[in-house]
Amino acid sequence: MVKNALNFGHELLQEVIQPKDTVVDATMGNGHDTLFLAQLVGNNGQVFAYDIQEKALENTKKRLTTAGELSQCHLLLKSHDQLEDLPEEIAGAIFNLGYLPSGDKRIITKRDTTLKSLTILLEKLKKSGRIVLVLYYGHPGGQEEKEAVLEFCKKLPQKEFSVIQYSFMNQIHEPPILIVIEKNVGL
Repeated sequence: MVKNALNFGHELLQEVIQPKDTVVDATMGNGHDTLFLAQLVGNNGQVFAYDIQEKALENTKKRLTTAGELSQCHLLLKSHDQLEDLPEEIAGAIFNLGYLPSGDKRIITKRDTTLKSLTILLEKLKKSGRIVLVLYYGHPGGQEEKEAVLEFCKKLPQKEFSVIQYSFMNQIHEPPILIVIEKNVGL
């Protein structure tokens, strides 16, 4: 069965993230991806999760506590472009670009902070590491961010990175687009 963008992104991260790794959830949201990453890295790994909304942090903390996966997580109430807390090397990262489901739809991810965050994370990404971006763009401001992210990814040097785009072409209402960036091993 063909997977949706988020499930396929999770599968691709699962292939490269190991116990004890350090990973990033750049858009914490309601904590689904944070929990997924925490389970992959285990108790000896680290998950750095970012969001600018208190509600996102509260929802994520509750989800992680219920699942017994909070100890390896750093929940940070700040923008994903403020990555000074990160170690020098990460195995993977995930972004769900758009707005907080069931939150204020006027608070959205934005082109400039997303591109800054991507630039920093690509520098810290270990060889064979992956960054997954799920672009939800059917809202005001979403199209601009989508176009900027796609253009940024197209310009990444192919000797350093492999980039794929995955989306459903026959769905209505702007179906999500999955972008996966992998740091090439041969560097």
